[in-house]
Amino acid sequence: MPAECFSDVRAWVFDLDNTLYPPEMRLFDQIEGRMVSYVMDTLGVTQDEANHLRHSYWSQYGTTLAGLMHYHDIDPVPYMQHVHDIDFSVLRPDELLRDHIAALPGRRIIYTNGSADYALRVSEARGLSGLFDAIYGVEHAGYRPKPEQNAFEQIFALDGLDPARAAMFEDDPRNLAAPFAMGMRTVHVAPEPHDAPHIQHHTDDLTAFLSQLRP
Repeated sequence: MPAECFSDVRAWVFDLDNTLYPPEMRLFDQIEGRMVSYVMDTLGVTQDEANHLRHSYWSQYGTTLAGLMHYHDIDPVPYMQHVHDIDFSVLRPDELLRDHIAALPGRRIIYTNGSADYALRVSEARGLSGLFDAIYGVEHAGYRPKPEQNAFEQIFALDGLDPARAAMFEDDPRNLAAPFAMGMRTVHVAPEPHDAPHIQHHTDDLTAFLSQLRP
């Protein structure tokens, strides 16, 4: 049973997009559109070219931003401000999810490849304000993104987190490889399971999964 596997966990690390809200709310669709427009305007390319770069850099580096910084020396601050200037009203508060997260023993953390300010606004829209002991964005790892192990190491060192007593909840299977190697419990949160040695648990319903961890 899941509760037995997590009985000694005292740090709960949650990804943000498509993890703390379900993908059918389609918030990230807005962000992808803003990414494309930024790349078009900044690099002077067509929409198709910008979309290709967006996906290619995400696939290769973990985030579009990392590729833009590597190849085009893009300043991350105005980029992040642009792509996160979106409509949060598509998100709905989830009181049951809030209750289950609040019941978790120990530290509760958000760690996202977005910005910490963006994560704060998402958590507010989901009715999760005040639940988390810390919120870390990609800026806290020097804009090095998940799935880089060094990024995780920087964030966990900053937090003082012991990976051996921690769990990671994440929608992108790539981003669970480093946590697993570091000794964390890993939970893939997505509509469909992904078969990989570094994924220990899968759920398509975070609220239901967390309910199984309550005493």
